[in-house]
Amino acid sequence: MNKLFSIPLLIMGVSMILLGARWMIVDEPWMLDKIANEERLEMTFDKLFEGDINKTLPGYLKQIYRFFGLWVIVIGLFIIGFSRPIIIDNGKIREVILFCTGIMSYSALLLAYKLIPSSPFIYLGWAMIALHFISIYANKYLKR
Repeated sequence: MNKLFSIPLLIMGVSMILLGARWMIVDEPWMLDKIANEERLEMTFDKLFEGDINKTLPGYLKQIYRFFGLWVIVIGLFIIGFSRPIIIDNGKIREVILFCTGIMSYSALLLAYKLIPSSPFIYLGWAMIALHFISIYANKYLKR
């Protein structure tokens, strides 16, 4: 049951590290979800960037996405760090990690449906929730 608890969380953590790294290294990270972002903006990025007033906007967006990617990596590292066997032996710590990853997964999915419903990240959200449920199930059978 320890592995059934920690492996889904490890997958969540590694996924977040990979996503965060991708947002940090891609030259135009807003294009990773181009269709949903343009749908939300109600215009194309070409149109958005064409005006003189918005000529510095790509640099600003890159800066925001870099910080976002960094925070996503850090969250992934926390999840991995708190999913280790020595730590999950403590039932209270398991409950905290389940609570935090649950809030993260469910609220992110709700926001995605509300703000960017055509995003492929919605599928990732459902995968995170499935992994979270597996960890909840395993936690039920682990000793307190």
